Amino acid sequence: MAASLDEDELGSDDYYSLLNVRREATQDELKAAYRRLCMLYHPDKHRDPELKRQAEHLFNLVHEAYEVLRDPQSRAIYDIYGKRGLDVEGWEVVERKRTPAEIREEYERLQTEREERRLQQRTNPKGTISVGIDATDLFDRYEEDYEDAVGGGGGGVPHVEINKMHISQSIEAPLTTKDTAILSGSLSTHNGNGGGNINLALRRVTSAKGWGEVELGAGDTHGPLLGMKIFRNLTPRFFVTAQCGLQFSSRGVRPGVTTVFARHLDKNTMGYLQWRWGIQSSMNTSVVRDTKSSHFTFAAQLGVPHTFIMMSYQYKFQDEDQTKIKGSVKSGFFGTVVEYGAERKISRHSVLGATVSVGVPQGVSLKIKLNRASQTYFFPIHLTDQLLPSAVFYATVGPLVFYLAIQHLVIRPYLRAQKEQDLEKQQESSASNIARKKQEAESAVLLMQESVRRIIEAEESRMGLIVLNAWYGKFVTDNSRRHERAKVIDVTVPLQCLVKDSKLILTEATKSGLPGFYDPCVGEDKSLKVLYQFRGVMHQVLSGDSEPLRIPKQSHRIDADT
Repeated sequence: MAASLDEDELGSDDYYSLLNVRREATQDELKAAYRRLCMLYHPDKHRDPELKRQAEHLFNLVHEAYEVLRDPQSRAIYDIYGKRGLDVEGWEVVERKRTPAEIREEYERLQTEREERRLQQRTNPKGTISVGIDATDLFDRYEEDYEDAVGGGGGGVPHVEINKMHISQSIEAPLTTKDTAILSGSLSTHNGNGGGNINLALRRVTSAKGWGEVELGAGDTHGPLLGMKIFRNLTPRFFVTAQCGLQFSSRGVRPGVTTVFARHLDKNTMGYLQWRWGIQSSMNTSVVRDTKSSHFTFAAQLGVPHTFIMMSYQYKFQDEDQTKIKGSVKSGFFGTVVEYGAERKISRHSVLGATVSVGVPQGVSLKIKLNRASQTYFFPIHLTDQLLPSAVFYATVGPLVFYLAIQHLVIRPYLRAQKEQDLEKQQESSASNIARKKQEAESAVLLMQESVRRIIEAEESRMGLIVLNAWYGKFVTDNSRRHERAKVIDVTVPLQCLVKDSKLILTEATKSGLPGFYDPCVGEDKSLKVLYQFRGVMHQVLSGDSEPLRIPKQSHRIDADT
């Protein structure tokens, strides 16, 4: 599926910023901005050969921006996908009268056609590694015989061992646009006994509403397997999945059938009904509600050997680390289990989670899970077979203290160093582009000199708006960052050139695309600081890079005491 462009790509040549118009600008507003810049950059206004050449280049940039934004179709494509979207082959055959939604669909279709050539090179690897740890000796120390105690056998280090492991891996290989081969395998061991299996599945998309899959498997634990799976959308809100299989073993052939019916109850809620016959026959129903801030699940099952009811709730914090806290209760013939935990994003591709499980008769366990891209690492640690408050306390506090220490000593320094390294690479890769932008900005400032002189004379005659000083870039205001060097450029002339009728209006877009501006610190936070005079009174304002700005304003006024 095609995706829209990254912010960096969209901001490299921002047509709206270049013309200094709103993204919702009308045709009249576009035309007025275009004419204003044409008068400034028209090559015929300059006699000097060098200035004439620079003016011609800037004039062409302005003309290119205007031609894209004035055409409804090109503008819709640019708004969604930036300049790269305009370069996709095939746009010339698209009908002119299309909505942005239809244009997005057409863009994705064209992108799909280009990506089909690389299908043979694509895989979707997924894997899980699970390591079970028995740490019951930390809390369940058996009473020793008197003779052992006298002989000094009562001391020693608690015994912690790995009692089970499981490794599974799968890859997908698209054969055609409709056919996919899936190869998977797993190895397991528990208390010295283990085995493995390998499976091959062939999936075909039969239509936009469904697909079918045939699976073949072999292993030393369950024997050969032959199965089939079908998915079908019956209505836009209702779908069904059916699966059947034959498991061959030394005890004979064991058939199995599983059917799942699912329906959208509302925008955020799904209802499921599952029936399973054969191995571990059961009937299960569940309701799942997933919103931006929470996830709720209720499930009930009747079956052999497990009958239970379960309810879980997860709260999602709206922070950049995507922190989640969760809790669940599960009760059935096997006993009752209460679980609580949390998970958090620790890097761009990694999510770390910990869950404490307290149950009767299961005891207390700590489960640690790390998701790294499409790989999952799972570590269930069994602490005790009893309900010991000390085990619950250490299972809760221990991971939290360990995480805070690792976060402070390892993760944050690593991410900080990684961010600096990525920033250096970004600046190196964009050095030539920034040099070009800087040259264009300097040329624009030279071409603005005469216009700015006339604007200042007009503003002075009516005690209007005079930009005394203006800087754009990275400012260092925090005392803890005094060692960092400010990276700013003087944009006094470009800002004064934008003054009209004693007003300066900047739209909600990155200011690095304005005429006479460029990005002095790629990838870093930037601001615009302006010191100006209006009606003979000094004013000052600091504005974020993408924030709209209107001056003059009373709130910008500098008091005499200041």
